Amino acid sequence: MTATETPDHPPAAPPRRTLTAALVIVAALVALAGVGVWWFLRDDSPDEVSLDAAVESVDDDGGEGGTANGETADGDAAADVDAALVGDLSGVWTVDIDTGSFDYQTASGSFVGFRIEEELRTIGATTAVGRTNAIIGSMTIDGTTVTETTIEIDLTAITTETSMRDDNVQDALETDQFPTATFVLTEPIELGDSAASGESVATTATGDLTIHGVTQSVTFAMEAQLVDSTVVAVGSSDVTFADFGVEVPSGGPVLSVDDFGVLEMQLLLTR
Repeated sequence: MTATETPDHPPAAPPRRTLTAALVIVAALVALAGVGVWWFLRDDSPDEVSLDAAVESVDDDGGEGGTANGETADGDAAADVDAALVGDLSGVWTVDIDTGSFDYQTASGSFVGFRIEEELRTIGATTAVGRTNAIIGSMTIDGTTVTETTIEIDLTAITTETSMRDDNVQDALETDQFPTATFVLTEPIELGDSAASGESVATTATGDLTIHGVTQSVTFAMEAQLVDSTVVAVGSSDVTFADFGVEVPSGGPVLSVDDFGVLEMQLLLTR
């Protein structure tokens, strides 16, 4: 071999520290990806509807010294009720979407929504929640009896915790074809004489619910209370989505989704 010839040796292996650094970078990227999935799909769902919480939000928004249980600031057990309404709830009550505030996590005003249990990769069981305050509706009371109720919901305005889930909900409900849902009361509701004095009422509301172009009879477990000049009502009903022709979305990070869930509502109504 002459001085100008190059030995025919294979290239030297990269230093061990280079391989180690590359593995660290890959591991960090994988971890960041996992954190990203957790951040977007973590179980950080808002609480279920509650009459106490709804009443408190109305008191906080406009009540004078009111509390969640209707006591005045000096501790006297007196309902915070407009005197003009005591003993007479008759009339047409309209859903108020201006009182309180609305966002996914802290909805203190009127809204309707759903809750579904699901299983996510690497995260486990979570509760998917969607809500909207794009509602119009009214309730007619004759004496102490609710005789008519009609609620219409704009499903295109449903909000969840991420835009990714928002898109899945819109696709599942096919809101481009079926943008609204409606509930029409089919059986009268007897409130009782105490409702007009500010006492809470537990009852049920049975009616025709239309989603995805399909109408089914459903019954909501309801609680209601007159607070100042506002009727505060909350309710929920278990539904099976296949009954309405809705196929729950899955795939990607979602391992499975229950085909049943809870529809919930929180309504503030004014006469």
